[in-house]
Amino acid sequence: MKQTRAIVLAILTGITLASTGCAVMRGQTDAGTYVDDRAISTAVKAKLLEDKMVGGMSINVDVLNGSVALSGFAKSGAEKSQAEALARSTKGVREVRNNLVVRP
Repeated sequence: MKQTRAIVLAILTGITLASTGCAVMRGQTDAGTYVDDRAISTAVKAKLLEDKMVGGMSINVDVLNGSVALSGFAKSGAEKSQAEALARSTKGVREVRNNLVVRP
């Protein structure tokens, strides 16, 4: 379990580091904001993948200026709510828009 968690976090960290060299995205004022958003995105994705109740592979996370948008599919209303709670509990998140669709 700990090894799986470490591998997931290492992969997500690598993705974040690789993407920080990209240009600043639309709506972001500077590269620092872009890096902060990528860090938030990575942290939310890691929480979703670690949680046994949430199917993190079927949830997309987009972040713009600290605002998180969740999209994709959840197997139940409880999973949808848990994904939102995990996103809200992540450091740096200002708001969460939960666009998950429940599809059993």
